[in-house]
Amino acid sequence: MKRILLLASLLGLLAGCASPASAVPTPYPPEYLPTVVAMTAEALARAASDSATATALASALNSVPTETPEPTLTFTPAPTYTPTSIPLHKPAAIEIQAPGPMSKVLSPISLRMNIQAGASRRVQIDLYGEDGRLLSRTLKRNVPTSGRGILQTAKIPFEIPAAAEVGRITVSTFDKEGRIQSLNSVRVLLLSSGVDEITPAGNPSEPVGVVEPGAGEAVSGGVLTVRGDVWPFNLQPVIFELVDAEGKSLGLRILYVTSIQPQLFETTIPYRVAETTPARLVIRQDDDRIPGLFYLYSQEVTLNP
Repeated sequence: MKRILLLASLLGLLAGCASPASAVPTPYPPEYLPTVVAMTAEALARAASDSATATALASALNSVPTETPEPTLTFTPAPTYTPTSIPLHKPAAIEIQAPGPMSKVLSPISLRMNIQAGASRRVQIDLYGEDGRLLSRTLKRNVPTSGRGILQTAKIPFEIPAAAEVGRITVSTFDKEGRIQSLNSVRVLLLSSGVDEITPAGNPSEPVGVVEPGAGEAVSGGVLTVRGDVWPFNLQPVIFELVDAEGKSLGLRILYVTSIQPQLFETTIPYRVAETTPARLVIRQDDDRIPGLFYLYSQEVTLNP
């Protein structure tokens, strides 16, 4: 009996000490609100026996605050090349006419291109697997030179261990000193079985347009100013470099791009030469998926001290 009295006294004491503020409901954490809604609905549903109870259920659910949905990101496909020419840009020195970007191809690949061969009259065709390994190399010698390009074809054999993988066809031309004069690429999907699915060709124009310096122009003062525009293939840096006849770098500038939309550029390349030096201005960009160069444009300049 004493224990019962003692317990009752303690309960009374606790009730008397409770603060009025403790009766104010504490807001539920946002992540708990769906649970509160579900529990409320379940409890009211069990007690519902007539329309009045159903009305009370709807009222109770409407009185519970709901979470504001988190904003979602909407995927916007990246812009792609169209087969229309770029205004004021000359035709590409290497125009890959077929296969088009991300064509599905079996071995051997039927390559068709329009080539403005360099002074060496040599054209190199490389096929790379998705990890950068060389799957095939074809050399074409004594390709006729023409300022408007010459139609060339080739068969590219390959073998892959998987059913399919992404590959890159890279076509290069060379000047009389053996430097790369032009380079262009197209990505394809290599298949070990199935049927070819060839997409349309990409843009037939040169992605780079140089306004200054002019081809073969002589510059002095140890700084070359380069102005023009470029349509990047990806978000990899665009590299500007001056290369002498032996392949030695005489000056380098790296420009970073934030979109693959056509954009203007103006930059300077410091250089140092002791005498008049013929050089090649090279503008290039690496592949962002498969190791190696994706594109290269070049033109001759003369550097004076």
